[in-house]
Amino acid sequence: MRDGVGQGRRLMRIAIVTDAWEPQVNGVVRTLRAVLGELEKAGHEVSVIAPDQFASLPCPTYPEIRLVLAGRRRVGQAIDAIVPDAIHIATEGPLGVAARRWCLDHELAFTTAYHTQFPDYLAARTGLPADWFWRYISWFHRPARAVLVSTPSVARQLAAHGIHRTLPWGRGVDLDRFRPDIAPHPALSGLKRPVQLYVGRVAIEKNIEAFLATRHPGSKVVVGDGPALGALRRRYPDVSFAGALHGSALASAYASADVFVFPSRTDTFGLVMIEALACGTPVAAYPVSGPRDVLREGVGVMNEDLDQAIAGALACDRAACAAYGRGFSWEASARQFEAGLARIGGPEPARQASEAGSRESVPA
Repeated sequence: MRDGVGQGRRLMRIAIVTDAWEPQVNGVVRTLRAVLGELEKAGHEVSVIAPDQFASLPCPTYPEIRLVLAGRRRVGQAIDAIVPDAIHIATEGPLGVAARRWCLDHELAFTTAYHTQFPDYLAARTGLPADWFWRYISWFHRPARAVLVSTPSVARQLAAHGIHRTLPWGRGVDLDRFRPDIAPHPALSGLKRPVQLYVGRVAIEKNIEAFLATRHPGSKVVVGDGPALGALRRRYPDVSFAGALHGSALASAYASADVFVFPSRTDTFGLVMIEALACGTPVAAYPVSGPRDVLREGVGVMNEDLDQAIAGALACDRAACAAYGRGFSWEASARQFEAGLARIGGPEPARQASEAGSRESVPA
């Protein structure tokens, strides 16, 4: 533990191990980057162990995701070089597995996070039952001192699969960037109203076709990149595909839209929803985990009929949406992350309910 106190906190050296890192563009990377910045602002030293530090191969169908070719020893040496007070393993990929094994071999406490519904994603891509993949997820997370989760629904879902040691870790918005008074995006300003917007990965697991197949009048806009982009462009020539947008350009797209459509049924949170709300744009979504935890009456509408959800959301008050969106801060998210960390050699994080899992082998 480092000497000194930052904003009433004991300062730490924190090692974050993640298979998802820049230049990838997704919610995991954006969350980690934002929280890292807040932790450093508070005085902590944060080191990220990521795929760019090792030999790697592109992931099939997701070439921007790199699969690390390094064993527990090399990853463990990187961890030891940091001399961390706390270790957080952010992802369940090869780098996360190597770090997990090193920590268990050396009896080092660590935390994990459940960012992504991998069982559902893999089921959508392979046609195999999601329960097959839950065996791996349960194996991976069970030894963690705590599993950080974005919503109560995710905590209940993990508990149903035998993972009980969960702690809350919410998400935030860059409130200086995402706000309702930003200038309209020129690519959206001339479109027929109402403008219906999707932002995120363009991939099968995001269920984008459910949005593109809706019949509400107006214009549909898709912002993002991914493996399904080419096929969707060919299938839906009347849809505006804007590609990936970042920073102020992304914020102006949110603010220019009349409704933000979130068709995913598998996201654990949906960072894009609160960014849209902070820009004053109401949300239409399915009544599933993620939207149920994030939305409230007056800022969005959830309905199994996405056309009805869009129509209802268009009637929401934009000022109320912006006020609600401003309630999500990265500072609060970073404080939850810090509170959930398991300090090496220290007491376990609060509110944990069961013993750590054993060092069992990977399930067949």
